[in-house]
Amino acid sequence: MKRLLHCLIICLLLLPAAGFADPAETPVRLRSVQADFSQEKHLKILARPLVSRGVFAFQTPQSLRWEYRSPLHSIMLMHDGRIKKLVERDGRLQQDSVAGVDAMQVILQEIGSWLDGRFSDNPMFATSRPDARTVVLTPKDQGLRAMISRIELRLGQQEGVMDSVTIFEGEEAFTRLTFANTVLNREIPESFFTGQ
Repeated sequence: MKRLLHCLIICLLLLPAAGFADPAETPVRLRSVQADFSQEKHLKILARPLVSRGVFAFQTPQSLRWEYRSPLHSIMLMHDGRIKKLVERDGRLQQDSVAGVDAMQVILQEIGSWLDGRFSDNPMFATSRPDARTVVLTPKDQGLRAMISRIELRLGQQEGVMDSVTIFEGEEAFTRLTFANTVLNREIPESFFTGQ
């Protein structure tokens, strides 16, 4: 469940980087985002972080693909209000049950406003800017705060691009996603989001 929550939060956070630009500049109008990611899970009990790698893509209005390629292959697809999770078993991707469908649908409805640069309007997080390229989000909801104490976004040099997202789950536990090879506003075939 925590992995799903992280995935949903990252989807929320990656998309609105354009909304944090200098107010004097015209924000980038994002229609799609694609990137590779590396995810490091740091826990006090681990000698080394757990590392996963994958790719993600989002296209307006509500299409998402979040794919872990290693060490385990799994894909979460969202398109036209339908959500599908595929997990590799015995060398083949097989459909798996999806928990938290209601939360995912709510998040997808919000993504449109974030793409328009209205991220700070989100009622889930209080927003602060310690410096020009860092945004700190603090959950307003006590239930969410019990799982996540804060989220730090590191904005990229290119407008509309996020370099990294760090989710702090306590004093000695955090997950950091680092993004590379980000591509903005390239048309993505519908089949990429449906698994067809």
